[in-house]
Amino acid sequence: MQDASTQPSPIMGWLTAAFVLVLLLKLFLATQLDLYSDEVFYWWASTKLALAYSDLPFMTALLAGIGSGFGPSDAFAVRSLFLLLGTLLPLLIYWLAKPISNHQQALESAALTLCLPLAGFMGLLAVPDVPLVVFGILSIGFFQRALSEDQLVYWVATGCSVTLGLSTHYRFFLYPLAAILFLTLFTPEHRQWRNGKFWLAVAIASLGLIPILWFNLSNQLSSASFYLVERHPWEFQAAGLLHLFKQAGLVTPPLYFVFILTLVGLYRKARQRNRNAALLLAFACTNLAVYWVLAPWTDANSTSIHWPLSGYFPLLVAVPLSLRSAFKWCSVRWGEVKARRLVLAIPAIGFIGTLVAFIGIGSQAYQMQLQPFLGTGVLSDKMAGWKELAEFTTRLADNQYSDSNPLIVTDNYYTAAQLELAGLTTIAITIDRDKAIRDGRITQLRLWNKGENGLSDFVGYPALYINEDSTLTIDEKTSLMATMCSMSTAISPVSALSLYNGDKAFSFYSVEQITPASSSPAYPCPYPMQAWIDSPAADATLTGTINVSGWAYSEDNGIQQVHVLLNGERFASADYGISRIDVVDARQVSSDPNAPNLGFEYSLDTRELANGEHTLAVELINRAGTTLAYGERQIRIDN
Repeated sequence: MQDASTQPSPIMGWLTAAFVLVLLLKLFLATQLDLYSDEVFYWWASTKLALAYSDLPFMTALLAGIGSGFGPSDAFAVRSLFLLLGTLLPLLIYWLAKPISNHQQALESAALTLCLPLAGFMGLLAVPDVPLVVFGILSIGFFQRALSEDQLVYWVATGCSVTLGLSTHYRFFLYPLAAILFLTLFTPEHRQWRNGKFWLAVAIASLGLIPILWFNLSNQLSSASFYLVERHPWEFQAAGLLHLFKQAGLVTPPLYFVFILTLVGLYRKARQRNRNAALLLAFACTNLAVYWVLAPWTDANSTSIHWPLSGYFPLLVAVPLSLRSAFKWCSVRWGEVKARRLVLAIPAIGFIGTLVAFIGIGSQAYQMQLQPFLGTGVLSDKMAGWKELAEFTTRLADNQYSDSNPLIVTDNYYTAAQLELAGLTTIAITIDRDKAIRDGRITQLRLWNKGENGLSDFVGYPALYINEDSTLTIDEKTSLMATMCSMSTAISPVSALSLYNGDKAFSFYSVEQITPASSSPAYPCPYPMQAWIDSPAADATLTGTINVSGWAYSEDNGIQQVHVLLNGERFASADYGISRIDVVDARQVSSDPNAPNLGFEYSLDTRELANGEHTLAVELINRAGTTLAYGERQIRIDN
């Protein structure tokens, strides 16, 4: 790569083309994808604005609420301000880099923003990382200008940026921590501790602590406890040692290697008392090293994926110089042509990674078109199917409750929020415990009376209860159903919705009336049927006559019939009622009226079937009339 002073660079044209392409992809996908669980929760929070919530201060909810004002019940509107902020990132990096490098290198830094995959698609989702990074870049830029020019306006702007950042997420604490480390370790700037303008900036920045302190002091430190204690195992996990390799994969290995070279270069310059190098090094290392060190002890998913992102933006300012150094080194060994190709391949691979990220996340909007090629259970459906759910639920409620307005109760908080977003109801309650606790939101649901505690406000009301079966194990659904039955006079299944060939599935139950939890539970309770096929095993090769056997039970109701299914069709009825005391003991079956006679068997003469591959399963029908196909497996007939 040659210096801009000797040869004009086409970087502006490439930057413009990449910027426009990325923007168009964001705009398109933002209109196609439904909100996923975090996004819809922030929208939910925006309908009840407060200084802070159980998992975050107010900023993310505020942005989601302002955006949704442009189009109620519209995912694109909720994301609109995040799209705007995400689109500004290359411009902000240019603004940050310009006084530190020069116009040409600042343009290159801006272009490299689009070549960092996690940064390239930032803004597509309404998540706190977007304002966190934006306010982080602003705080670094204003701090750098304040140090250089010591103007009051820059010190005030620094304080305001930090205030807004602290009002966004706990992770923003690493930015002021980086500034403190810089002023402590970089000797030439020790004079700032005596600068009154600096302390004014600190005073302004400290206002950002008010939302966090207000919520924690009002709620037994529940928010801080979640982030600092409950969220993390705080026990050594060897998988955490893979953190660097996961980050290299997400960043793309060539660019990650350049980031390491850039850190080394900044360290050498910082030792030579280069203030800008020391500044960038402090912010990069603080935002990266904390997660490098803590990865084996903390939340593996978040630490290894997006938390370190803030550490890469300061490095982007210095990466153009690192690429020039790499070009010179390669030129000496392989000549300029090969060197240019090698160096240009680094941002090219990064930009391809950004496009792959768009394809990966955008694929959710095209489940049915892609399933014939990819199969079921491959694509995520976190941002798909919610519109279909809302439409189906609306029709079901109109048909089942034509003369009343039922309370909507769900098994998880994001289903409840999605139905409120769709305008189906203004009051949705969730009996979610496990996921709400894992996500640090159980306290907030209780404060809103949207959790299980909120059902006490609707005693005597009819309700429509919805389970997202595709996210639950049988045991989890059984536990949830027990909870719902304990607060119902009577409950019965009314319908089911299966989307994307079963990848996203819901079941619906009619609740006659909500009752106090201390009342007698509804009986019979529509617990999910449970079963197991002992033989034949999946992928077995069968000859002659074989025994299809296993067990099945349905608490409160009992199994009425078991059918053998071949290739999706009923083939025969199995004998049901064989004693299986082992199952009763192992599964702690307590209320199935057939117990202990829970076994089934059927003698299958495979000679009646054509040789080749077949699909085998069993169909269970309980005494409430509920049907379940279970245990589908491939078998091969070879007579």
